[in-house]
Amino acid sequence: MILKTRKPWAAVAMALSIGLVGCSDDKKPEEVVQPAPAEQPATPPEPAPAASAAEVTQPVYFAFDDYSLNSEGQGQLNKLGEFMKTSARAVTQIEGHTDERGSVEYNLALGQRRAQSAKNYLVQLGIDASRLPTMSYGEEKPAVEGHDESAWAKNRRAEFVLSNP
Repeated sequence: MILKTRKPWAAVAMALSIGLVGCSDDKKPEEVVQPAPAEQPATPPEPAPAASAAEVTQPVYFAFDDYSLNSEGQGQLNKLGEFMKTSARAVTQIEGHTDERGSVEYNLALGQRRAQSAKNYLVQLGIDASRLPTMSYGEEKPAVEGHDESAWAKNRRAEFVLSNP
């Protein structure tokens, strides 16, 4: 008896489901799936403009009777070092200078120590030492003529002469 009652219900359920699916006249509009717009990669920040040769070859100044680099001198040498890293063929001659006080021999030696100090710093930054020849002029090529502290301060320097940039 259970079998007799289940068959009609099954037939009714089947007829209803076929009728609902088959008689449906209202078609739903097909949903058009638009592809997501391709994500644009983030625009990298524009690189800082490359320093010019004139900017990276600014002199480094020293205290009286000293050849140690101060923070300002190190900052200037950092610029020169970055420039030389991007210009693989560049060679920079480092010239040491002093003021007029002291003997010629002493000033030539001090100028050489100043040039060598700048060279050592650049080598620590990764610049090949063969690209950094040094020379001392001592007091022979003053940047400023004069016999006072303001003139002497401008003459105690290391200068950089760039070639093959």
